[in-house]
Amino acid sequence: MNENLEKEEDRSEEEHYLDEETLFIVSQTFKALSDPTRIRILNLLCSDEHSVNDIAERLDLNQSTVSHQLRFLKQLRLVKYRREGTTFYYSNDDDHIINLLKQAIDHASHH
Repeated sequence: MNENLEKEEDRSEEEHYLDEETLFIVSQTFKALSDPTRIRILNLLCSDEHSVNDIAERLDLNQSTVSHQLRFLKQLRLVKYRREGTTFYYSNDDDHIINLLKQAIDHASHH
């Protein structure tokens, strides 16, 4: 019986251990979600894909600002793009993060 308890404790410790790579990815994800501009972009991309120009126009941002933020989000694999001629269309690439974002928005709107 004690052996089973020790195995459960070992498994519990393993479940709570976060390796350095996981810690880095989680912190970068929260960093991405800590910026109002990136939140606005991700929120817009929740429903449909948009070109850089469309995002800039809809959110009243400079195209260079949008491109910079999209590059950051792409590096984290939170957005993806497809190219059509010279136009890049971006969309969300991680439903987990979109769900997290929606939950945070729902939480904030209940206050």
